[in-house]
Amino acid sequence: MKYAIIAAGEGSRLLQEGIDVPKPMVQVGGERLIDRLIRIFVAHEATDIAVICRHPSVAAYLQRMRLPVPLHIIIKATPSSMHSMFELAPLLEGEPFVLTTVDTIFRESEFADYVRVFSRTEDAEGVMGVTDYIDDEKPLYVETTPDGHITAFLDACRHPHYVSGGIYGLRPSSLPTLRRCIERGESRMRNFQRALIADGQRLRAYPFSKVLDIDHASDIKKAEQLLR
Repeated sequence: MKYAIIAAGEGSRLLQEGIDVPKPMVQVGGERLIDRLIRIFVAHEATDIAVICRHPSVAAYLQRMRLPVPLHIIIKATPSSMHSMFELAPLLEGEPFVLTTVDTIFRESEFADYVRVFSRTEDAEGVMGVTDYIDDEKPLYVETTPDGHITAFLDACRHPHYVSGGIYGLRPSSLPTLRRCIERGESRMRNFQRALIADGQRLRAYPFSKVLDIDHASDIKKAEQLLR
């Protein structure tokens, strides 16, 4: 299985709050965010790993890594996570892949089960990580059927059950939808996810107990508490 990491954000809110390193290099529990994801991916049957980053210092750090699988590095500033995924897309052809942003924090034991479920799922083109823990400033709500198939991605929901966890397990059949989104001038990952549903791609939801993003300095402590 391929893995991809979007690490091209500016991390401007962290910088304003006194965190003076690029977001991929922020440490949670004594481990850099980028190191944690790569370690977890290698441990869960990665055939190769692709990373897009904007900071040359992050790229230089990655280039010094010695891994048992190929590591592909793209250095580019992009206007959105969806555009970052588009830059990664040529590296995601050929087999199923899991993509996430560099600041996504989850319990590793749950991720291991998620990967097993995704690899064995035959009745859907993708398995998306979701959570009923809502801690995002602008959450993307996920509507599902009772058996876990995703029917909609919503900006607002009267009776929310799940929100997107930013963990995307997809097959290469999703990439033409991504290209069409870019051609239409769309942006934001939530619009890509909506387009998958509109294009008839079958997606299942996999519930994590909690998923956090590191957007503020205070999120680091929250993440360390989660991982304990």
